[in-house]
Order: sequence, then C-alpha cells, then structure tokens
Amino acid sequence: MTMEVIEGRCGVPLDQALDPFALFRRWMDDAKHSELNDPNAMSLATATPDGRPSVRIVLMKRLDERGFSFYTNGESRKGQELRHNSHVALCFHWKSRRRQVRIEGTVTELPGTDVDAYFRQRQRMSQIGAWASKQSQPLSSRAELDRRTAEFEARFPDVVPRPPHWTGFVVWPERIEFWQEGDFRLHSRCVFLREGNGWAKESLYP
Repeated sequence: MTMEVIEGRCGVPLDQALDPFALFRRWMDDAKHSELNDPNAMSLATATPDGRPSVRIVLMKRLDERGFSFYTNGESRKGQELRHNSHVALCFHWKSRRRQVRIEGTVTELPGTDVDAYFRQRQRMSQIGAWASKQSQPLSSRAELDRRTAEFEARFPDVVPRPPHWTGFVVWPERIEFWQEGDFRLHSRCVFLREGNGWAKESLYP
C-alpha cells in the first residue's frame, strides 16, 4: 500500500503519522481543550448474531496496548450483543475540531481485576446506580428506580462492591481511520490497517 501526502488541517501531520495510537492520543489531547463535554464519548455500534445493528454513545475510559476500553452492565442490550457478536465499530466525533476517528475491530471482556479497579474509582452514587439499574429492561415508573436506589444505599452504607453483572470490554482495533474536515468537502482521510504486528497506512478519497 502506498501513502499519498495528506495535508493535515489544524497543523495535524497526517502524512507523517506512523502510529495510529500516538496520533489518536494527540487528537484526544486536542479535544480535551476544546470539547465542552465528554471528549472521550464514542459511538459504539454492535449487532445481533443475525446482523441487526444498534448504536449508542459510551465513554472510553482507557487506551492501552490492548485497545479501547469501556464499562457497562453486561446484562444490557449492548452487553448481550457484545457477547454474541464480537465484531464492533466505534466513532469519535469532535465537532469543535472538525475531526472524526472511526475504528473497527473485535471486542473481548476485560479481566475482573481491571473492572474491580475501575469500579472502586467511581463516585459512590454511580456505584449504587450500577446496582439499582436493570439496564435496558422495562421500567414501570421513575419511582421504582428511586426506590431501588434507596434500597441499595441502605444495603451498602460503606463500601459498595461491584455488581456481578457490571463489567468492562476492550476493542482490539483492526482498522482506524482519521478524518479531518477540509474546505469545499475536500476532506483529509487516512486509514491504518493492522498488518501482523504493525500497521499499513493509506490515504482515501474524501
């Protein structure tokens, strides 16, 4: 694969980028200074075993050599779909920077030790909420959720243990595309494709 020179907007040298993780971290750092809320928000697309897709926003909590990690209720719709179909897609959109990053890959569940460590960092009421919410299941009224929240507050007056259904996942990327808006819809697009232990890189038409 060949790489044509891409004129990166906002001083971003897409043509010089060799490591997609390093480039992503640079873009994320930029977004932290310009996005009003949740620069780590990403669209997560999953699908049922027969290919019916669904998408929602989740928060990326860590990027390391394993990939992009997030946490959720494993019994929710997305949790069940992740366990039955490991192929997923992510999309970060930073409107303030006029940038997108699209990621495709496979997901695996994080070890319990990782999930426990992150759960301990959460605010107490977020921990309680993980117990109180039967995520994705029908809710008869807000009062029911308030009642369950109060029940678990009373049940765990001190340390809140991690619920057995609350877990984490990591997306191992096989394709990472960087998109920078250009004038007259002549955007810059650069895609990294996993190739063995490294990456192949090529430019795409906008």
